[in-house]
Amino acid sequence: MADDGSTQSFDPRSWVRPAAGPIPAPPEPAPPPVAGRRRPPLLAIGGAAALIAVGGGAAWLSRDPSVAGTATTATAEPAAGPTPAQAGTMRRTLVLSGPGDLKAALVSSGITVAVADAAVAATAGALKPGEIRAVITLVPGEAGPTLTKLEASNPDSSGVVVSADGQGGFTASRIAANLTSRVIVKRGTMDADSFYSSAVAAGITDSLIPDFAQALAFDFDFQREVHKGDVFEAAFEQETDPNGSPVGPPKLLYASLTTADKSAAVYRFAPPGEAAGWFDASGRSIVRALLRTPVEAARVSSSFGFRIHPILGFAKLHKGTDFAAPIGTPIFASGDAQVEFAGPKGPNGNFVKLRHDNGWETLYLHMNRFGDRIATGVRVAQGQRIGEVGTTGRSTGPHLHYELHIDGEPVDPMSVKTESGKTLSGPALEAFTKERDRIDVSRTREAS
Repeated sequence: MADDGSTQSFDPRSWVRPAAGPIPAPPEPAPPPVAGRRRPPLLAIGGAAALIAVGGGAAWLSRDPSVAGTATTATAEPAAGPTPAQAGTMRRTLVLSGPGDLKAALVSSGITVAVADAAVAATAGALKPGEIRAVITLVPGEAGPTLTKLEASNPDSSGVVVSADGQGGFTASRIAANLTSRVIVKRGTMDADSFYSSAVAAGITDSLIPDFAQALAFDFDFQREVHKGDVFEAAFEQETDPNGSPVGPPKLLYASLTTADKSAAVYRFAPPGEAAGWFDASGRSIVRALLRTPVEAARVSSSFGFRIHPILGFAKLHKGTDFAAPIGTPIFASGDAQVEFAGPKGPNGNFVKLRHDNGWETLYLHMNRFGDRIATGVRVAQGQRIGEVGTTGRSTGPHLHYELHIDGEPVDPMSVKTESGKTLSGPALEAFTKERDRIDVSRTREAS
């Protein structure tokens, strides 16, 4: 087609009906009009103008570069429905990095800021952090496109449909998530390296490995009691969208470990009105007064008892257990307690002292830094992060020096046996039994 010297703008805000001018001759002569009837002369003019408007809209929808910064993909397609009234309606599909990009995407599509604000406001509470898929339905017009519908969905398929109400505003309809849940079972054998590498090799999602270790932390010292050839099993639940893609993090439901000396298996369960915890098959909580080890992935570098002090050079009672670990390794409160002291203290370096509800005290020395909001007088829960491994104070390298005092006297923290946790009863035990059986059915199905 010959260039007439004009260029159709790709900016939808410049869409205006062109001034009337000479109409190009059709390629073939039109058939003669039927006698007694006269062709309306404006029909050809209106058809040409409509063709220009729709053609310009299609070009903009497929070539607009202004949304590229906020959208991963952008495609144009005709709106659903074959009715003539929708012949000029266009749909644009965008994948945005988050709900905060929605307004910019609408404005870049030619919608005024005021309309974009109103449409985004109608989505309030429906969109979650993370990737958003948005479908924008537009009708080209003389003053620019009109937004008639906005469909926005979260990764879990929930979302909202925002529709123009015909009075300058918008109405919103929520869409519920369409998710299915599946229990996945993985089994493995300890290798010569570490539990972490063994679990990953068995197909356990790496984000679940700390949960697995904590679930069995009262029964096993993973550094001293777990060896090559020991057998473990994990069952976890994963939600998926209609396409089968995982939605959200997996949740560990079951953990078991069998060594040459003992075995343990625990189930996740939330008693009515309480937080979820770990219980054995009979419904007894695995929680004890103290964790066996207050630091992850550490090796015992020095045990409780008399030794030649590595710095002072003479025999001295080593009042605790040293766990060697890299700087920054998390340190956890070994039990529910109140912080009696948190701060630097001479040879102890950065030091935390906890007083537990039964009167026992635990001490954590040589920290690199303290956990968030850890200060004297604060209450902490068992397993709460209270600091990080360091080498402050009188120390030869990064490690945690951990002490347990009973009645004011230091004792070997690795030799103390603590009391068992509570046992479920009544309706709570019945609910636990149903959940335990549900998990076991999935484990049996996976094994068959």
